Amino acid sequence: MSPTFRSLSNRNYRLYASGAVVSNVGTWMQRVAQDWLVLQLTHNNGTALGVTTGLQFLPILLLSPYAGLVADRFRKRRLLQVTQTMLAVPALVLGVLAVTGVAQTWMVYLLAFVFGIGSAFDAPARQAFVSEIVGQDDITNAVGLNSASFNLARMIGPALAGLLIAALGSGVPATGVVIMVNAVSYGAVILSLQRMREGDLHQARRVERAKGMIRDGVRYTVARPDLMLILTIVFFAGTFGLNFQITSALMATEVFHKGAGEYGILGTTLAIGSLAGALLAARRVRVRHRLVILAAVSFGVAEILGGLMPSYLAFAAWTPVIGIASLTMITSANATFQTSLAPEMRGRGMALYMMIFMGGTPIGAPIVGWVGQTFGARWTLIGGGLATLAGTVLAVVVFSRAQGLIGRGRANRAVPDDDTADRPVLDDGVRRLAAGRS
Repeated sequence: MSPTFRSLSNRNYRLYASGAVVSNVGTWMQRVAQDWLVLQLTHNNGTALGVTTGLQFLPILLLSPYAGLVADRFRKRRLLQVTQTMLAVPALVLGVLAVTGVAQTWMVYLLAFVFGIGSAFDAPARQAFVSEIVGQDDITNAVGLNSASFNLARMIGPALAGLLIAALGSGVPATGVVIMVNAVSYGAVILSLQRMREGDLHQARRVERAKGMIRDGVRYTVARPDLMLILTIVFFAGTFGLNFQITSALMATEVFHKGAGEYGILGTTLAIGSLAGALLAARRVRVRHRLVILAAVSFGVAEILGGLMPSYLAFAAWTPVIGIASLTMITSANATFQTSLAPEMRGRGMALYMMIFMGGTPIGAPIVGWVGQTFGARWTLIGGGLATLAGTVLAVVVFSRAQGLIGRGRANRAVPDDDTADRPVLDDGVRRLAAGRS
C-alpha cells in the first residue's frame, strides 16, 4: 500500500475513516443549510449569521478543559458514540423545525449552542482516539488522512447542499431536509465505532478521579516549552491567519469586484490546495518542531503574497499554495503535539490544543473584519500573514530559551523525571533557528 494511505491497512482505522467521511460531508451540508436558514428567517441579516456561528463556537472555548478531563477518564470509543448522538439530536430537532415551518431565529441560536456543547466534548476525545486506533508510529499519517477527508468533504458537502436546497425550492423547509441528512450521517460514525475490534486498540490507561485534574493538565502543558511553542504558533495562525471565509469574501468583492460565483470558486481552489497539503502530510512518517515552524513561516509568507496579488485570476491561482501551506502547518502541529503528550494526559492536552486553535476565532474574526474595513481588504491577508510570522518568531525565541536550548541552560521542569520519555526536547533545526533569532 502507498505510504500516503498506510493507516488504511488498519481495519479499525478503515472503519473510522469510512464513517468520518460520511459524517464530514453531512457536517458541511449542514453548515451551508444552517447559514441559509438563518438568512431566510432574518431576511439576510449578517449579524444574525455571526451570532449563530459565535454561539456554536462558544462552548468549545468554555468547556474544553472539562471535555479533556472526560476524555482522559472514560473509554474514548464509547464516549465518541455518546458525543456523536449529542450532535445528531440537535441537528435532527432543527431539521424537523425547519421542515414543518415552525423554526424561529431564537430556536436556531439555542440549537447551535447545544450543538456546540456536543462539539466541545467530541473534539478532544476524537483527536486523542486517533492514536489509540493506529498507534504512535502512524499518528502523522492518520492525522493527514483525517484532514484529507475533511477537505474532500469540504469540496463535496456544500455543492450537494446547494443542489438539494435549490431542487427543493430554496425555502426554509428545503434547509430542514439538508440538516436532517446531516443528523442521519452521524449514524455512520456510531456504527463504525461499534464494529471496531477493541482488542486491536492501543488504549491509554484510564485516569482515576482526583482533585485538581484540570489544573494538573494545564500545569503539565505550561511546564512543557515544546508544547507551548506549538500552542503559541497555532494561536496566532488560527486567530489571525485562518479566517478564509472573511478574507476570500472581501478580496473577491472589495478588491476584484466579483460576485458570489467567483467567491465560490475561491473556496474550491483553496480546498484543492488544502486537500493536496493533507495528502502530502500523510506521507510523512515523523514530524518535528522544525516542520511546524517552517510551515508556519511559509503560511505567513503565502498569505502576505496573496494579499498583494494584482488580479482575480492571479489570486485564485495562488490560493492552492495558501491551502497547502496552511494544512501542512495544521497537520504537523497536531501530530507533533499528540506524539509529545503522555498517554494519560492526551485528552486534557488535546482539549487545550483545540481550545487555543479554535477558541481564537471569536477574537480574531472581528479584528480581521475591522482591519478590512479600516485599512482595506488586502490587509486582512497581509496582516494575518504578519501576525503569523510574528507569533512564530516569538514562540521560537521565548520557548526555545525556556527549554534551555539558548540562554543560560535548561529550565527546571515541573514534571517528574520519569516522564521524560514523553517529553521530547526541540530538535536541532529549531535550536539552530532559535540561535539565529536571538
